[in-house]
Amino acid sequence: MKTFSIITLFPEMFSSYLNESILKRAQEKKLIKFKIYNPRDFTTDKHHKADDRPYGGGPGMVMYAEPILKAVAKACLPVGRAKGTNKAKIFILSPRGKQFTNEVAKNIADKNENVILICGRYEGIDSRVKKILKAEEISVGPFIVTGGELPAMIMIDSISRQMEGVLGKFDSLEESRVSTGEMYTRPEVLKYKGKNYKVPKILLSGDHGKIEKFKLAKTDKKS
Repeated sequence: MKTFSIITLFPEMFSSYLNESILKRAQEKKLIKFKIYNPRDFTTDKHHKADDRPYGGGPGMVMYAEPILKAVAKACLPVGRAKGTNKAKIFILSPRGKQFTNEVAKNIADKNENVILICGRYEGIDSRVKKILKAEEISVGPFIVTGGELPAMIMIDSISRQMEGVLGKFDSLEESRVSTGEMYTRPEVLKYKGKNYKVPKILLSGDHGKIEKFKLAKTDKKS
């Protein structure tokens, strides 16, 4: 079973997404499980403060290192790693990180039992976290979002669907079959604002060879 351990200041953001649809079924089948840790739970002050102003000046706040390090140490315990964190694959969600791709997702799905995702907020995370944990910064795209929570969900979804059994039939994986930008379902003729929009005849022919050629042609045009 693959464990996704999520370090976040906003754990409630994950509850609805992780407990619906395919990810919910994958948990029920014991293919994946999720552990969520809030750095505030590892602070010692009465206000559970998790960030402070950056040394050297500048806008915004920086997340403390120690609560994150403690949360990561706790995240390693469920898979029998009480000492050290080098056996878990640790990522820091960051716009400065390596580009996350489908190939990266498949590699993680195949190799890593415990995947730890650290969600940054505000101006970012104390840089000593990355140094101490030897964590890898990773980005889901060439854009900036408010925090690491949405990117973490994207990674979880992409990695999980690469695991056999998560999608039900593994041939449901779009990457392993012919995919086209043109897809149709019933009705055969859609009437909208006085016009008829028909399904291409080739898709109704039953000739699978011609249908595959049609899909390939549409895929080539799309790319």
